[in-house]
Amino acid sequence: MSVSDLFAAKPHAPLAELLRPRTFDEVVGQTDLLGPGKPLRLAFESKTPHSMILWGPPGVGKTTLARLMAEAFDAEFIALSAVFSGVKDIREAVSRAELTLAQNGRHTLLFVDEVHRFNKAQQDAFLPYVEQGLITFIGATTENPSFEVNGALLSRAAVYVLKSLTEDELGELFERARAQAFPELEFDEAAKRRLVGLADGDARRLLNALEIVHTAAATSQRRAVDADFLAGALAKNLRRFDKGGDAFYDQISALHKSVRGSNPDASLYWLTRMLDGGADPLYLGRRIVRMATEDIGLADPRALQVALNAVETYERLGSPEGELALAEAVVFMACAAKSNAVYVAYNSARKFVAEDGSREVPVHLRNAPTKLMKELGYGRAYRYAHDEPEAYAAGEDYFPEGMPKVSWYKPSGRGLEAQIAEKLAHLRELDGKRGKK
Repeated sequence: MSVSDLFAAKPHAPLAELLRPRTFDEVVGQTDLLGPGKPLRLAFESKTPHSMILWGPPGVGKTTLARLMAEAFDAEFIALSAVFSGVKDIREAVSRAELTLAQNGRHTLLFVDEVHRFNKAQQDAFLPYVEQGLITFIGATTENPSFEVNGALLSRAAVYVLKSLTEDELGELFERARAQAFPELEFDEAAKRRLVGLADGDARRLLNALEIVHTAAATSQRRAVDADFLAGALAKNLRRFDKGGDAFYDQISALHKSVRGSNPDASLYWLTRMLDGGADPLYLGRRIVRMATEDIGLADPRALQVALNAVETYERLGSPEGELALAEAVVFMACAAKSNAVYVAYNSARKFVAEDGSREVPVHLRNAPTKLMKELGYGRAYRYAHDEPEAYAAGEDYFPEGMPKVSWYKPSGRGLEAQIAEKLAHLRELDGKRGKK
């Protein structure tokens, strides 16, 4: 092969590109958007393009849908990646759109992948041309557009939520890919399930894994593919997990709510999902401490100590041994009595103080370390609780003068708080007998 031939050779297209759908009927998944009478299907059939944002995890067809839309609308297709592009690239795309419109009257569809990577100035750069109708904007993002896309742009674009592919949909894609690209390979049912599980709802990941398996099978000159062969051909299965994105916060939310809902098995599932996906165990530890204070509180004060001990244990042992301590803390708290009474009371107190003025400390509650202070009456009328019956100064008032009556802390009646509620009720009775100041 000559040097010229070498540089003229085209790169080998990956399987995901070779099998990219050419029509809407070939798209696997997204039936909520593409089924009969569904939003995107109606948009395609109307032949009237509109700006939109496609929000969903990787490998669910965002780029494919954008390309299909350009074909359906007979529009010029310009694709940019926010990872590699800047304002200069946007301006070049706009110039190209103007030229295309002037020369042949064709409209331009501008597709921006990973649009959340653009800063505000970059997003603002193509906003005027969207408003003018020069381009139809389609943004693809794996992040929540509510937080990552400018409000001005968001208000001019419809948001469509794409979902991960189901196991059945991935199975359909698997059979299509095998039949078209690797008909000579024979997969047993266990191998197929393993590949579908590895894909984790991501079509691109499934096709890339299939390509790796095909190469490995060809190298070893075999046609039969089983689970054992897959184990050697593929890297460790890593579940989809974005440490900084929606998947992260959705999963920590699920963990927190599983603990709050007293389901130890679900709590363990979400904890191990996050650990398996690469979440920082110490971050999880901090969230577990939060759960102990926010959702268990005084119903079982042991929960906070268990959570703190788990974090300290992980700091000493590291992974994987220290992760067991986190699991024990999660299970303990899932099984513990629940109360957010202190959490609610604290927030109520914060709100009151933030909106109230700076009330003076009552004289009888003030400290009197000097002679002058004693002469001024500081602490004079203070009743030392330990000298009172039941170590309680019944009827005493500890609030600033003139402050309205408040009752923020209301024990739940669960766990230890049931006893706390009984004691507080008894103290209120003593107040009533003494006569509250």
